[in-house]
Amino acid sequence: MKPRPSKRAAIAFGIGAAALITAAAFAQESLLPPGFGLQPGPTSRPQPAAPAPSQPTAQPGATPAPAAAPSLGLDPSIFAAAEAGNPADKQLELPDSARRSVAMVGPFAGFGPQAWGDTNGRFLASMMRRLDAPIASRWASITLRRALLTRVPAPDRVAAPDWVAERAWLLLRMGEADGARMLVQGVDVDRFNAKLYAVAGQSALATADAAGLCPIADGGAIRSREPIWPLARAICAALSGDTAIAGVLIDQARRRTSESQGIDVQLAERMMGVNGAGQRSVTIEWTGVNQLTAWRFGMASALGLTIPSDLLGTVGPQVVAWSARAPMVPASERLDAAMTAARLGVFSNSALVDLYAQAADEGSEITSETPAGRLRACYVSDGDGARIAAMRGFWTGEGRSQEQGVDRYGGLILTARAAARITPDNDHASEAADLIASMMSAGLDRKAAAWAPIVSAMSKEEGDPAWAILAVGTPKVSVDLSADRLSGVAERWADEKPQKVKLLLGALAGLDRMQTQDQMQLLVDYQVGFDNRSNWARFLLQAADRKEPATVALLVAAGLQKMSWAQVSPAMFATMIRALHDVGLDGEARMIAAEAMSRL
Repeated sequence: MKPRPSKRAAIAFGIGAAALITAAAFAQESLLPPGFGLQPGPTSRPQPAAPAPSQPTAQPGATPAPAAAPSLGLDPSIFAAAEAGNPADKQLELPDSARRSVAMVGPFAGFGPQAWGDTNGRFLASMMRRLDAPIASRWASITLRRALLTRVPAPDRVAAPDWVAERAWLLLRMGEADGARMLVQGVDVDRFNAKLYAVAGQSALATADAAGLCPIADGGAIRSREPIWPLARAICAALSGDTAIAGVLIDQARRRTSESQGIDVQLAERMMGVNGAGQRSVTIEWTGVNQLTAWRFGMASALGLTIPSDLLGTVGPQVVAWSARAPMVPASERLDAAMTAARLGVFSNSALVDLYAQAADEGSEITSETPAGRLRACYVSDGDGARIAAMRGFWTGEGRSQEQGVDRYGGLILTARAAARITPDNDHASEAADLIASMMSAGLDRKAAAWAPIVSAMSKEEGDPAWAILAVGTPKVSVDLSADRLSGVAERWADEKPQKVKLLLGALAGLDRMQTQDQMQLLVDYQVGFDNRSNWARFLLQAADRKEPATVALLVAAGLQKMSWAQVSPAMFATMIRALHDVGLDGEARMIAAEAMSRL
């Protein structure tokens, strides 16, 4: 429900891919439990797979390696397709003028039709499937999302439906449920293969769209063994008014369902009752349920049911990001999830503020104690000092009870445009770092650059945090980057913040902001260089030389498959910043570097 204008205005708010991932050093345990995400990884680091260029081209729908087959709550063989060469049965007969081509699929122009260049499609698909999402950087995730949603043709050596499915599946694992659905909906159902049916089903569940299963339920039941399809067919029959058929189908599904899956039938029956299908008044009992599957998430969210917090606690942040945009769940119950979604790059500052506005619209009044009231104070309190104090509550929890958790980076994103309204002034110098970080989190780099004179006038030690963000984040160099200034920061941070020092130096080198011999000597002194030897770096630099921004975005994401900035390799960081800079994504490179300086 849209906020009423009055309150809204008041708030103002491949074959070598396995080796490449291993070489980049990021085989991790799944962030989701077995049966809800990627299959659990091996306990020891796998050895790089040897390239096999002589291997024949995979047939469309070929089953991937078992370790790479994700399930997200459904059958582990989600990507196991129909037998090679078995064409999809046509479910619809459309005139040629009404049919959409699968030659170019994607909702946005994005990086352009040559975004992936001539890179081998099997390599790209395997990279996408093996990527351990979500990644460390909000801005790297935003860049990758743009790449995946770009309208492009299928590359060589991968079938067009498979290409859409791989992109949508990665978007889902990044928390981008709406993006995945947009991709899938860009293909006519009669062109789906088994892989695309599986991903389309999960996209509908991730977006809490039970009706979205109906156009694909029959085809999905024919082409895969996933347990959602019999239940989905029963729901869709009920939603279309075929109550007798719906009753038969749900009874058949119940007989095939184990006791541990009883909750799945309960949810299906409750959904059937939405359209008055029979006398199915069902109470959902979560007792004894210890696993949150995609079906359970999707149906519960579509029904507006509150999923127990202990179940949400068993899944990764991607699923929390899905729940942030579930339309049937009250906005006030989605605020914390939205902070997670923003941190992952799924929610923008505007989307966050809009959700707070919806929460205000649902409530009876806006007070200083309500989330919307606190955010309103960031914009309309009397004087910049009072506004900054209100923002500080989101950044540090100041003025809130200790029981309330604080998502600092989420808070910075939420207050970005409020921070941009603060006039640069020496009186607020002590808050400059957080104000600048807040603006940079939403890409407001020019507004942040206006604080450069204030930061330059501060004492070196006091100004270091704000200076570091400006040093890497502004469109043009706006602060002193002399060797003496860099050396002073490095010495002061060497003991307590060694990772921040190295990523700072690496980012400046990648952005070509270190030119003198004395500056370059600091890279030697602190053992920061470019990664020019690993398979990952070789592929990345080649993609940059070929001017393939989407390929670069994917490989950068592969280099950030850690949920902690403390684990990012400085050499790899310098190399990815350089590649983004060279391929024309200088803004994205700067925002990733500024994010690192803000979050470390």
